[in-house]
Amino acid sequence: MSVEKQIQEPAAGQKTDPAAAGWKKLISHKWVVRNIPFFLFLTFLAVLYIYNGHYTDKLNLKINTTEKQIKELEYEYKTVKSDVIFRSKASELIKAVEPLGLKELTVPPVLLEEANKDNKN
Repeated sequence: MSVEKQIQEPAAGQKTDPAAAGWKKLISHKWVVRNIPFFLFLTFLAVLYIYNGHYTDKLNLKINTTEKQIKELEYEYKTVKSDVIFRSKASELIKAVEPLGLKELTVPPVLLEEANKDNKN
């Protein structure tokens, strides 16, 4: 009979798995209430992680648009610079000032000296 006492049949509706009883003890109402601050901390970390992902996406978008603008400005700078260099050539300057009545010098410029150098000393 001692063997029969050790082996007891479970009542109808009870689980026979001892692990299920362990989980039931582990996840009880009291345990959940005690760990609410930890769950809130985990929730805060999850929200922070999501925010960080959105922030980096927005930052990458801004960086990409800024890089595009920089490239456009670089192309514009190169275009304007080449135009300025082209217009500053002597032949282009002559063409630009010709309508104003200015002509290129054919003789070297004359140096003017003071006539009364001796009178000052």
